[in-house]
Amino acid sequence: MAIEAVKKYFESWGMADRVREFDVSSAMVELAAQALGCQPCRIAKTLSFLVDGQAVLIVAAGDAKIDNPKYKARFGTKAKMLSPGEVEELVGHAVGGVCPFGIKDGVKVYLDESLKRFETVFPACGSGNSAIELSIGELERHSGYTAWVDVCKGWNG
Repeated sequence: MAIEAVKKYFESWGMADRVREFDVSSAMVELAAQALGCQPCRIAKTLSFLVDGQAVLIVAAGDAKIDNPKYKARFGTKAKMLSPGEVEELVGHAVGGVCPFGIKDGVKVYLDESLKRFETVFPACGSGNSAIELSIGELERHSGYTAWVDVCKGWNG
């Protein structure tokens, strides 16, 4: 189960006790915000795309949406989200619990600028009813990100 891989990862950093599991679904931004008692914009949603035959994850604020022209300018291709089956196969997590932790080798992670306005954010932890609160520095450290990108719209006015 993907959440076990994520817990094991955070255990190696002495942070497993920070992984929160809920009795309710947190598989969508609104549901996660309700479960955590925070604003939806502070949910760090992880979106899965295919770029040059490789899975790519973009972690963005809950109120951000992919901006197709920005995405194409950055990645040189149209934004094509993975199907639920592809996400599980290529990334290692099921839709609703996708996160940048405990993922398969070769998956590149990008952090979107929409996250930088927060001190802490809440990414999922490999299941549709989990999350962890991380500072932006911790998200950088634990996501193994490749780069910060600006590929979203709708969050900055």
